Amino acid sequence: LLKLQNLKLLWTLKPPNRTFHGHPRLLSSDVYSQYESIRQGKQEIPKYFNFASDVLDKWSEIEKAGKRPSNPAFWWINGEGEEVKWSFEELGFLSRKVANVLTKECGLQKGDRLILILPRIPEWWLVKVACMRAGIVIIPGTSQLSAKDILYRLQASKAKCIITTDKLAPAVDSVASQCQLLKTKLMVSKGSREGWLNFTELYLNQSADHSCIKTRIQDPMIIFFTSGTTGSPKMTQHSQGSLGFRPLLSERYWLDLTPSHMIWNTADTGWILTSIASFFDPWVFGSCIFIHNLPQTDSEVILNTLCRFPIDALVGAPTLFRMLVQNDLSKYKFMKLKYCVSGGEPLNPEVMEQWKSQTGLDIHEVYGQTEMGVICSVFKGMKIKPGSMGKAAPLYDVQIIDKNANILPPGQQGEIAIRSKPIRPLGFFSEYLDNPKKTAESERGDFYVTGDRGTMDEEGYFQFIGRNDDIIISSGYRIGPFEVESALIEHPAVVETAVVSSPDPLRGEVVKAFVVLSPTFSSTDLKSLIRDLQDHVKKTTAPYKYPRKVNISEE
Repeated sequence: LLKLQNLKLLWTLKPPNRTFHGHPRLLSSDVYSQYESIRQGKQEIPKYFNFASDVLDKWSEIEKAGKRPSNPAFWWINGEGEEVKWSFEELGFLSRKVANVLTKECGLQKGDRLILILPRIPEWWLVKVACMRAGIVIIPGTSQLSAKDILYRLQASKAKCIITTDKLAPAVDSVASQCQLLKTKLMVSKGSREGWLNFTELYLNQSADHSCIKTRIQDPMIIFFTSGTTGSPKMTQHSQGSLGFRPLLSERYWLDLTPSHMIWNTADTGWILTSIASFFDPWVFGSCIFIHNLPQTDSEVILNTLCRFPIDALVGAPTLFRMLVQNDLSKYKFMKLKYCVSGGEPLNPEVMEQWKSQTGLDIHEVYGQTEMGVICSVFKGMKIKPGSMGKAAPLYDVQIIDKNANILPPGQQGEIAIRSKPIRPLGFFSEYLDNPKKTAESERGDFYVTGDRGTMDEEGYFQFIGRNDDIIISSGYRIGPFEVESALIEHPAVVETAVVSSPDPLRGEVVKAFVVLSPTFSSTDLKSLIRDLQDHVKKTTAPYKYPRKVNISEE
């Protein structure tokens, strides 16, 4: 397993009748012993690893040898009749062409950073694989980012290249002059724009002859910007090992896929959940990744898609399932759906019950963070406890601790933490880039502290209580109140503002702003002014952060 010479082993093994962490063990005794040795720090992980060459290209070899089912590796639709299907061989061929674009046309080298802001289109997957082949560090971003958000990310990351669509190109151009290190702009579009290279034209005309660069397992691979309670979003850096290698040892326990399976994850491309559930973890097991380029979440479209396509697993935020259960599900007959996963925020037990009663399917909760990936999950075959997010994922020793880093007994509320010393587990982020203070503050004693409060019962099931800080989680999106307050205070009508979380039946939480007005605006029509404030936030920062509730206050 460690040399990755035979990935086929992972899916042909018959599970022994033994258990580990409360769920069926899916590895043979020799692989299991290696896994345990790594988990316990007795054996070192490989020195070199590259997800593109050591996983994707290996599946291409297995595919060419006729030892993988005829399932595509990637299947994309857009609801307008367009469709893309790639095998692992085709994915390799096309991604090598893109790697040549990045290195030859753009002059990027190993370690350079590239910002990738694309919706759910095939090019997003090609660029990610190509960056891994070339050793380029990827920085994904949601398509909802404003010009101000893009400026901050370009300056903070020192990115030399940005790839986006013609829709966001004007926003990039409005701030590009303030980003001295930005050398190349690539646009995924049928048209052209001054100062931009056309991505599609370049890669289609490139050679597919490219040798994957050799990368160490700790080399940086991806940087995610994640919101905090105060200040601007932090750069959370992951390595080839933390996201690319960890699934080989642990993630089967939350997805448990095979090369015959197809998974559909509806999360935005800017978030780590898409990198995990629509990239690394399914492809480790040779599964097919299904993507629908949904411009917006439409429950009827989603339900019809599940009826028309052989999708085995569905992954989404609780908001997705809250929307789906509002439909008459008896009208829909899913083609193959058997496994449903919810993550990003707690799911209401009543939604789980409604979904189960109408479809016969359970919803398995998964809990994770940008810094850690999957931390806890309700694995296949485990007893489901409504309101619980399952047990600790393999490789992680998850505990409930107090303010002095003492482990608390079952049933007692405290902070959810993961043991990080004396050995930092595979799967942990490398650091908050250029922010050693925040990196140090995330540790307490021998633990990394998640910032979430919860409890653990006698059986090892964890329950989420709430954030220990002011982070707002709405429809799975993390929103820092400081970012919204900063946008509101720029409006001439606002003297003071405080932003908090407010309960919402569909989104879990929404942003609520308390605003003190300038005397010159006190006689303004409040309904009109509130709409103006909301529009101002949408234009100043990403639209998903705008306050859905606004309270005009005296103080």
